[in-house]
Order: sequence, then structure tokens, then C-alpha cells
Amino acid sequence: MAASILVTGAAGFIGHAVAHRLLARGERVIGVDNVNDYYDPALKESRLATFAGINSFAFERLDIADADNMQALIRDNNIVRVVHLAAQAGVRYSLENPFAYERSNLAGHLSVMEACRHAEGFEHLVYASSSSVYGDKTMGGAGFKEDEPVNDPVSLYAATKRACELMSQSYAKLYGFPQTGLRFFTVYGPWGRPDMAYFSFTQKILRGEAIEVYGNGQMARDFTYIDDIVDGIIGALDHPPARGENRILNIGDSHPVGLMEMIETLEKAIGREATKVMRPMQPGDVTATYADVSKLHALTGYKPKVMLAEGLEKFADWYRQYYGTSA
Repeated sequence: MAASILVTGAAGFIGHAVAHRLLARGERVIGVDNVNDYYDPALKESRLATFAGINSFAFERLDIADADNMQALIRDNNIVRVVHLAAQAGVRYSLENPFAYERSNLAGHLSVMEACRHAEGFEHLVYASSSSVYGDKTMGGAGFKEDEPVNDPVSLYAATKRACELMSQSYAKLYGFPQTGLRFFTVYGPWGRPDMAYFSFTQKILRGEAIEVYGNGQMARDFTYIDDIVDGIIGALDHPPARGENRILNIGDSHPVGLMEMIETLEKAIGREATKVMRPMQPGDVTATYADVSKLHALTGYKPKVMLAEGLEKFADWYRQYYGTSA
């Protein structure tokens, strides 16, 4: 049986894009997702529908925390490479429903690692971490580096992502299989997540509703377009570390943008001005994110290509096509 690549979270924003890129280069892909209702499941089903008729893609509706079925799936399909993107996302939601993060992010990550360590000839596990592990770090003149201390998470979501890195560190040393943790920085673009600010802002602007601007507009984010993120993920997948190593890499745009500038850019992409209501910082939010991507660049040649104005135009075009102009 030819080897397949497993992509967890295949109905999600990043997993959907990664699976399509792998298929386009001739890989066989098995996607896994439980299609939960954290946000509109219809959007997840629409992403899955884009795989219809692709014979080299198979989908399993499965909770990654189901350790027995995950192990059987990897064993029975000759899987030696995994891109593990399934997780309970969202900083603010972790204040409301903390136990969802225990199951998806902690038990789920452990389940995936256990399945990988029992797989014969296993080559590489690439998994999603987050820029949130850096905490509420002051943004100076240089990006956040992977070797900086990450011991002060300001949300449970961030704490679970840091815990996943530590779990992988122990498994790499104990069982020898190579792992790469990718710290994502604010991914956006077509087919994105409705809980992200740029997406919800678009919905409200088109409906004529006011948008709530947290942190009084003083926050900044390293917005990274989905195609650039996929470049980095697959580049990392193709360059596994040595056996026994858990490598941590930032993956971002390395050009942080202020929240008010993002809103202005989005208004231009949509062609409408937003009514803004200024709000204070919310618990769990961080002031700024800024990726130093020099390690990923040295390893893979990674270099983001899509600037925010172009990326938000592409998102706005997709949004209108998918929802119509007033959804």
C-alpha cells in the first residue's frame, strides 16, 4: 500500500488548505475531523465538499482524542507522516469552555503522538502550536524568537499549546521520532474562521452593524496569508529534524500591522466604512505578535509573498462569492 499523509483538522481553515496543496503535488491524503460546532459546521462541510471526486483523498469523521481509532487509522493506512492541525481554537472561548481545550488540545495531541510512535517506519510529525505561547510580550524592533522564554501564558488556550510543545519534547526524546512544532501567527484568508476579527468585521460591515474594536485599537498582529502559511507547513514537513528532536519554528508574515490599519485596509477591500465602537482589552488577549522567521527561512527558503492589502482583497472576493454581499 502506498504511503498516505494524515492531515488532522482537514475540515478546518488551515487543514483544508494544506490537504489541497498536498493533493496538488500528487500525495495521497487522509483527512480527519470531528466537524464540531465551535463555529458554523456548514462552513466546515463546504470545505470538505471541495474534495469531492478526488480519488487520492479520503476522509474520516473522527475525534482525535479517540486514541484507539487514531492508532488503528495510522497503522492500517501505512501513514508515516502526519500534519496535526486539529485543535480547539480561540483565546476568548477558552474562558467560557475550558474543558474543550483539555480534550482536543491535550488528550488529542497525546492520542496523535501515541499513534505515531507505534507506526512502523514513522518519519515526521508536524503539529500546530501558536504565537500565543509568547504571552503578552512587548513588541520591540525585532520579531519574537523561538528560544525566548515562554513561561507566562495569559490564556488557557496558550497554556495548552505550550503543553503540547513540552509533551512533544518528551516523546521525541523517549521514542525517537522527529517532530516539528509550528507557532502560527494570525492566519487569515479565503475559507477562514468566522471567529477571527477580520472575518467577523467583514460580516458586520456588510450588514451595516458596528464593529467592536478591542484594546482601543492599540493592538498589532502579524497577519499571515493562508497560502504563505501552507508554504511554510509543507516546507517544514519536507525537512524533518534528526531523530529524537522536537524542533520549534515560528511561521508568520514578520510584518506586524496595527489593528486600526488592518480595519482601514479591510474597509478599502470591502468598499465600505465601518462604524467603530472602542472597547478595552479583553482577558486573554495579547498586545502584539511579531514573528522572527529566520529559522524557517534558513531551513526551507520560506518567504511570505502576500501583503495584507492583497490578502484582504482575496478574502473579500471569496466572502462575497460564498455568502453574498449582505450575509
